[in-house]
Amino acid sequence: MRQHRWNQGGVLVLGILLGVLLAVALLGLGPGVRVEATATQGVDNFAIATGFVDAGVEALYFLDFITGDLRAVIISRRTAEFDALYEYNIQSDFGTQIKNPKYLMVTGRADLPRGQRSTQLGKSLVYIAEATTGQMYAYALPWDSSASAAGKPQSGKFIPLGGGLIRSTFIRDAE
Repeated sequence: MRQHRWNQGGVLVLGILLGVLLAVALLGLGPGVRVEATATQGVDNFAIATGFVDAGVEALYFLDFITGDLRAVIISRRTAEFDALYEYNIQSDFGTQIKNPKYLMVTGRADLPRGQRSTQLGKSLVYIAEATTGQMYAYALPWDSSASAAGKPQSGKFIPLGGGLIRSTFIRDAE
């Protein structure tokens, strides 16, 4: 009966090789995971949020709680200057009877169909909720990627997509 003995160097090389193979299998050798983030911040009667409208193109959304004005500005990839402005007043959707509105605003990713025109909807939606009435509405902005690529300014109105009550009980606005 023959007995084989591994020397310490051979065991070390085999251990390193197995460790590398295990690491490659678990972690992969690809470019990694691409991370994209949006942000939302609010203070007193004003909120801002960010969201992508196209690949590599981000909008900055503003909501003025007092006037109900929702706006978005977009920086051009060609000129590095603001070249797009979108506006919409949300008060008619939520009702003008809200004494001290308490809005929450976030953006969400969307990939909605192009439709019949060259203009499509941006790749993010703006969701606005009003805490005292329990209402929520979603908005999109029209986006023409061809105009953006050509460096042409864009403007327009947000497109209301729908919404309504998300809470069944009305909370009285306290002063």
